[in-house]
Amino acid sequence: MSLFPDDDPILSVSQLTAQIKELLESTLPTVWIVGELSSCKRHSSGHVYLDLKDAQACIKGIIWRSTVHRLASLPEVGTEVIVRGRLNVYPPQGSYSLVIDQIQAKGAGAQDVALRKLKERLAKLGYFAPERKRPLPRFPRRIAIVSSPTGAAIRDMLEILRARWPVAEVWVLGVRVQGPGAPETIADAFALLEKVDGVDVVILGRGGGSSDDLAAFNHESVAHAIFRCRYPVISAVGHEIDVTVADLVADRRALTPSEAAVCATPDRTEILKDLMARQQRMFTLLNSQFLASKQRLVDFAQRRALAMPLERLRERERGLDEWGERMQRAMHRRLEVAQKDVSGLAGHLESLSPLNVLARGYSLTRTLPERHVVRSVMQTEVGAAVEIVVQDGTLAARVEERRAN
Repeated sequence: MSLFPDDDPILSVSQLTAQIKELLESTLPTVWIVGELSSCKRHSSGHVYLDLKDAQACIKGIIWRSTVHRLASLPEVGTEVIVRGRLNVYPPQGSYSLVIDQIQAKGAGAQDVALRKLKERLAKLGYFAPERKRPLPRFPRRIAIVSSPTGAAIRDMLEILRARWPVAEVWVLGVRVQGPGAPETIADAFALLEKVDGVDVVILGRGGGSSDDLAAFNHESVAHAIFRCRYPVISAVGHEIDVTVADLVADRRALTPSEAAVCATPDRTEILKDLMARQQRMFTLLNSQFLASKQRLVDFAQRRALAMPLERLRERERGLDEWGERMQRAMHRRLEVAQKDVSGLAGHLESLSPLNVLARGYSLTRTLPERHVVRSVMQTEVGAAVEIVVQDGTLAARVEERRAN
């Protein structure tokens, strides 16, 4: 009796693991988990590997390097945390883990929860989609800055813009960047920009600060204003560890306002250096082409055809003379042959001429006025006029009688 099933398929380890992977990842695409952070290690690659546990179970987690950069900080080991992620099966080890994209201490306030839900809602609407990000202009002619008109950030940006690209026209739209009413003033500034033509890029900037200081840039109205803006937007809010909703919606994120000014403009010094280098390369290329053309011209001038341009013409003239002489000789020969042929034909024709017969005493009779040769007496009538041709002339006669032989 066979131990193997008759109807059930026999799967390989890889096939079974693939089915488990598809089942888990499709059934639970996104999960929220609460647990204790029992270990946390940052790998040299930048990824973070951690363990979450409770009283009965433990699960491994991974935070990819790209996600780590967006996190303000990681909770300490031993902290109870709430994480969001998706299940991932690693077939080579037959294990599963949680790929985490958000992590925070369980004690986080309602403000953090509301911010998390806002990000999820905006992400579903496509506000953070990479494909909608617009490229920045290479040579902007008009730059609009939405920032506090009295802060250090605006002074830094103006100084950098003046040094890097002084030809650009800079508009400053002063707004409140923190405190009550700040989101509304920022949204109003973007609404004003929608009525203006000719803006190439917009910088939304402020210096760093606490989470409360940056709250205006996590407001939904600001996100909508940036999303609807018809010009590319650079968001420069806070520092590297502070990632706001404005940063995620904007076409480009800068770590600081100074970096935003650098991103928005080319460096005129570098452009001048590049132009000078291109000018030198163009001069070198043109000079080398000139020298090469000059050498080719010298080579052509030294060729025999150019040094003695009439030599081949003279050869052709001599050839024509020779051909002329040959044609004349050929024509003379053909003319002589033709003359001989004509003489022969003339002699033959002379021998056949009836005039030679007349010279031997014969005559030729012709009817008048038709001048038909009379070969029979039946051709004439009695009394008809005829002409008799003899060797030295003609005789006019008339038929007196017809007698047939």
